[in-house]
Amino acid sequence: MIQSIFGKTKPINFIIVLTFLFFFYWLIQFYMFENGFNIAQTLLQVGVLGVLMVSFVLVNFIVKRNKMTGLNSFAILFYVLLMVVFPESLADNYAIGASFCMLLALRRLISLRSLKNIKLKVFDATIWVMVASLCYDWAVLYLALVLIAIYIYEPKNIRNWMVPFAGVFTFFMIAYAITILSGNKDLLWEHYNFEFDFKSSRFMDIVKSAKRVIYMILICITGLMSFFKLSKVGVGKIVTLRLVALSFVIGLVLEILLSGTESHPLMLTFFPAVVFLTNYVESINKPNIKEIVLMVSIFVPFLVFAADIILIK
Repeated sequence: MIQSIFGKTKPINFIIVLTFLFFFYWLIQFYMFENGFNIAQTLLQVGVLGVLMVSFVLVNFIVKRNKMTGLNSFAILFYVLLMVVFPESLADNYAIGASFCMLLALRRLISLRSLKNIKLKVFDATIWVMVASLCYDWAVLYLALVLIAIYIYEPKNIRNWMVPFAGVFTFFMIAYAITILSGNKDLLWEHYNFEFDFKSSRFMDIVKSAKRVIYMILICITGLMSFFKLSKVGVGKIVTLRLVALSFVIGLVLEILLSGTESHPLMLTFFPAVVFLTNYVESINKPNIKEIVLMVSIFVPFLVFAADIILIK
């Protein structure tokens, strides 16, 4: 049944996922975290929800345009299921904003494999990484992803290596001009403090730590299986998956660096995760087994969410 719905790319799949996301988002805000909003805050959250919904469109566009998965809707299904497993990420507006910006950056970096307009794509990706750093200062670590993409696709052109520096310079010039006009020229210096705010208490919570550990192990296993599967096809997709895997690792690093705050940057790892999970499901040849895996993939996240609700309450 699940295969018959999400095994194809139909508009109804987006309607199902986005409708569920709409109600689930407000459930998280008002019930799980008991946030009370005035009119201005409610309008802000509506805007954040809009960004989140556009992110789903981006996820689907990236995986289909670059042929990272087959012609199905498993990617957006897994994307929303990860939010069910980690509902705290939906309470962090910065996580949603940074994730959206990184999707735009990854879209440009992955498209470098066409070897067209490389400088423009690198510049765009750099700008989006820096915009993401407005949400989390440590997001500048994703600049390493930009440099590695250059090294993979066209390292011999020295001008390509200068583009990220030009992008960073352009971003800071524009941002600094805006802060001067707003009367708070020290805002950038205050934001980019790069403090290592690690607290082990965040990882001592048995339930939440177990979720993170199982999640990390699951994605690593499915990632390795994806590499093994695609090694028989050719090197084109493997290069792309290497960038995706590195993005996953950087996201985990951010989760550790910001563990002493109320931030939940784990959402930045969701896109790499859905790429690997989708490739794994696609590799299952027997329809019955695939259906069972999909059913378990839906049942377990809601079971975990119910456990979270019980423990919080």
